[in-house]
Amino acid sequence: MRPPGLGRFRYPAADNYTRQGFVNFTRWSARLPGTQRRAAARTEQTAPPDRRGEGSVPAARAERLTDGDRPLPAVDELGVREVLDRVPCLVALVHGPDHRIAYLNDAYTAAFGLRPVGAPARGALPELDELGLLPLLDQVLRSGKPRTVKSRKAPDGRSYTFTCTPAGEGDGRGVLVFATDVTDHAEAAERLRASERRQRETAVTLQRSLLPQELEEPDDLRVAATYHPGGTEAAVGGDWYDVITLGGGRTALVIGDVMGRGVRAAAVMGQLRTAVRAYARLDLPPHEVLQLLDGLAMEIDANQIATCVYAIHDPNEGRLVYASAGHLPILVRDENGTVRRADEPTGPPLGTGGWMHASGSVPLGPGSTAVLYTDGLVERRDEDLDEGIASLERALAGATGGPQVVCDRLVRSAGVTPEHDDDVAVLVLQHPARSGPDSELFRNAALELLGGVEAAPRARAFASGVLTSWRFPAELHDLGVLATSELVANSLQHGTPPMRLRLRRTDRRLIIEVTDGDDHLPRRRRAEPGDESGRGIAIVATIASAWGSRRTPGGGKAVWCEFLLPKTADVGV
Repeated sequence: MRPPGLGRFRYPAADNYTRQGFVNFTRWSARLPGTQRRAAARTEQTAPPDRRGEGSVPAARAERLTDGDRPLPAVDELGVREVLDRVPCLVALVHGPDHRIAYLNDAYTAAFGLRPVGAPARGALPELDELGLLPLLDQVLRSGKPRTVKSRKAPDGRSYTFTCTPAGEGDGRGVLVFATDVTDHAEAAERLRASERRQRETAVTLQRSLLPQELEEPDDLRVAATYHPGGTEAAVGGDWYDVITLGGGRTALVIGDVMGRGVRAAAVMGQLRTAVRAYARLDLPPHEVLQLLDGLAMEIDANQIATCVYAIHDPNEGRLVYASAGHLPILVRDENGTVRRADEPTGPPLGTGGWMHASGSVPLGPGSTAVLYTDGLVERRDEDLDEGIASLERALAGATGGPQVVCDRLVRSAGVTPEHDDDVAVLVLQHPARSGPDSELFRNAALELLGGVEAAPRARAFASGVLTSWRFPAELHDLGVLATSELVANSLQHGTPPMRLRLRRTDRRLIIEVTDGDDHLPRRRRAEPGDESGRGIAIVATIASAWGSRRTPGGGKAVWCEFLLPKTADVGV
């Protein structure tokens, strides 16, 4: 049988507490959300007493449809308990500092079972205790202000949003607990979060697969890099880095950041990184590589831009030549610990088009450390970007050790955590200052090629003496002299002064390079039996491990070849 209306409820004679709680229930109902608004609306719609005879009717009669219909009860005539018992939401009324149960509606008891009236909530309503709502009831009772907690999962497996509203006055104060079932919304939100997590995991996997799995190891540099994706609430970005050995002892280093987030940014990053490696094989100056990348970025997506720094290190020059497309400045710490920024020149980001980039340079001699990084390392919402870069300069000045140690210290000093809101990529390179036996493994020798045809025999004699002093095996010695002879002869025949021969050895290879003033690059071609020329480059390409050519900044060219050193032979240590 449905419980009677509140006005007809009978209390047990011995239960004074329960009687007192329900005596005030009707008055407390006036504090339910919307009750006061509905009462005000009724007041506005009711005609004044002196106008009752002008067509107005009592409220109960106003709800009569026709003369033959049975009149519907007015809202004021409905019992509060009768209304609350029919509400599909969970309703509970607790009273006093112990939050003793004064009322539970049918929906509440259907969800959690019957509870004894008058029992304290801490023992009688364990579901509220498990949800952590008892402190909230204390707060509402003490402050007299309603509080709401959203989407709490109850022991019955359903999710509810709880609103706790103060009810009553004086000794009759209590709290009305109103819970709305939001299980469908909570499950939909969880499905959305799961979908976002899967999408982010896909983007992170794509991002990491497109980054170098292992960095190339140049002969003259020590490098290390790290990548930290943004926190779980942030979509992964398009940060990337790479190290590319160009041959002839030179190394290209690149770092970039595709604007935007998600799989699209990671995919664009992969295309740009692949293009950088292809353009690097052309051995072009840094600014020309950025020009090519700029056009490619516009073809990939005209609305997608990226920042990038492309730099080349040549151990013979002791400098880092670079070009920047809207990227943050390279930081370089010299052997004395002084840190400087490579600020200029900086062009607009890739994908903007219509801009001629330019190359600059910064010293990077033995004992120096350079850092390339993305904005996630230095950019903060509450801090100016220059302040972030200045903080990184101070951290670099005090960061000693190998490149991986320096890399980790810079990341820690910037406060990068797994919850960091942006991607971070850092590339650290060091040009070690070698001494003792280690320095014997890195040697240089150069000869200016003066005169005419007599320059060729002088070059052969010079190469033979140098390779002998470096204690190379006889086979490698002979191959080195032959390669020197062919490169010098090619330069004498097709090049213009000034000409120079440079021999260089590292702990891994022998490098032979000839420069001259003509910028026409040689190419390998098939020589016919009757041809008197065209065999020099073919011979070099056959006997050497690798060969190549490039234009030099002064307008000439450099042609080089290299030989891998035998690992088991004594080569002059």
